[in-house]
Amino acid sequence: MQVLETITEDEMVAHFLRTEIHSSRFEARLLELLARHGKDRRLLDAPDLGSSEGNAYRLRLLGEYRGYRRGEDVFQFVPDDMTWHRCALSVDELARVRYIDYSYWIELSGGSRLPVDAAPHIRRGIVVYGQSTEGYLALARALEAGARFPELILVGRAGDSNLVVLEGHVRLTAYFLAPATIPNPLTAIVGLSPTIDIERV
Repeated sequence: MQVLETITEDEMVAHFLRTEIHSSRFEARLLELLARHGKDRRLLDAPDLGSSEGNAYRLRLLGEYRGYRRGEDVFQFVPDDMTWHRCALSVDELARVRYIDYSYWIELSGGSRLPVDAAPHIRRGIVVYGQSTEGYLALARALEAGARFPELILVGRAGDSNLVVLEGHVRLTAYFLAPATIPNPLTAIVGLSPTIDIERV
């Protein structure tokens, strides 16, 4: 993995929220929170990283929405000492990125937490907890038709090559259903920490 540049926490937070508000799975919840706060969705669709007020709001929103800096939800085992970077990963490095330690992803991957192992299960029509896998296949077809995905957000321990996907599980899975479409290298946002317990993420 090659670090291309260091980015701000504000950029990571904005990217996380912008990606999820464009997800059919998460859009309604974010719109509900924006309405409750009296905020316009343009704060997420077109974030102005030069606005300290906007940055502060998005940070609070990600805390309420996904537990950021609260030690909750997907950020349960992500410490506050993360530094954020834009990195380039080879296809082989991407193939070693694991899902978070969550029962659905463990089951889908046959216990390995590796999307490369989940892909053949999806192709065989496996159903986990009653959830259809057609969405993965639809995204794979979109990739094969020329679609480009937003950057994934990954986390890892500084100086270690083990990475876990924090945001972008479905997109990462779709890549390995259409592996010929994976950019080589692929750029991703990567959070690194000297204290993260990567086995628990």
